[in-house]
Amino acid sequence: MASTGRSGKARDTSSRFRELREERVQRGEPPVAGSLQGVSKARVGAVLARLDLARNNCVDAVYALLDDGPSAFKKYAKFGRRFCDAATTAQIGAHIAILQRGELHKLDREGRDYWIKPLIEVGAVEQVFLNSDDGSVLSGHAKAKSPVSAYRLNDGFRAILVASEDGWPAKFSVWSGEEAARERRRVQAELAGAGAGAVALDHQTLIRLCREQYAAHFLPGYSVLYEDSADGERVDEAERALLRGAGLELTIADAMPDLLLWNAGTDALWVVEAVTSDGEVDSHKVEAVLGWARRAGKSKVDFTTAYPSWAVAAARQGKMKNIAPGTFVWIAEDGSKHWLAEAFDARQEGGR
Repeated sequence: MASTGRSGKARDTSSRFRELREERVQRGEPPVAGSLQGVSKARVGAVLARLDLARNNCVDAVYALLDDGPSAFKKYAKFGRRFCDAATTAQIGAHIAILQRGELHKLDREGRDYWIKPLIEVGAVEQVFLNSDDGSVLSGHAKAKSPVSAYRLNDGFRAILVASEDGWPAKFSVWSGEEAARERRRVQAELAGAGAGAVALDHQTLIRLCREQYAAHFLPGYSVLYEDSADGERVDEAERALLRGAGLELTIADAMPDLLLWNAGTDALWVVEAVTSDGEVDSHKVEAVLGWARRAGKSKVDFTTAYPSWAVAAARQGKMKNIAPGTFVWIAEDGSKHWLAEAFDARQEGGR
């Protein structure tokens, strides 16, 4: 792969990949080799068929992530990084549409939910982040909307693709086994946490992680009604409509959370506060939110305080010790679990 320069602009990505395609054609080369790392697209399709993901875009996305030419980032190519080490949504979309298919423009990045997300969910593809200091590749997407948030193939999945014709089915069976899949998700969660911990998280990034990681994994059945934003109206029209649909109204006079979720099936609410400097779910906040919820006829509200790292949590709670009993704590860098804070009950102790 050749460099795209600043890939953050869609037109730059598409135009550079068009130039690359033309350069290869003029040299009498195919825009994309018939096999990458010794793997044909037919092999990719056969493996993905075992996962019920043999859709064209998924097959082509995996094939793109086998490209071991130079990184599409000029800066990171100088560090020796390859396209397969870390490629962004835009770069993968350009590889698929322009190099593999001969189209003029890359795939729409909004379609990534159909050609990257399913691969992440089964563990075939991992989220990574390029460190500008030394060109290293960190696990996880550590910054919101960063131009260097990228993807790579899981090592175990890649080993299946490059295995012999006779050997890959057995490797696939081991890799896709229930116990192996659980362990892979656990390790990926730990690595993603370590990567996130290597980059300081701002407040808005932590809120996003609460929505995309914490709520997605720990709060099934809940949908986001309101997310605090530093820009524009405090509660925009789209959020007002969602709140009305849940029988709620949120005004500047209310205790406005960083993230408010609702379970339509149980009519329960869940409040998440993202803490980078202050703002934990303390007893005062619990009472304020419960008062607002009761006025709206809601009887069930749960709470979570989220921290970016153990270091931030320790610094805050070493001083404040203000987490309200009965509420949860989640640490983004250790995001595979959360904790319930329970108060000591002297009556229970006395009855033992």
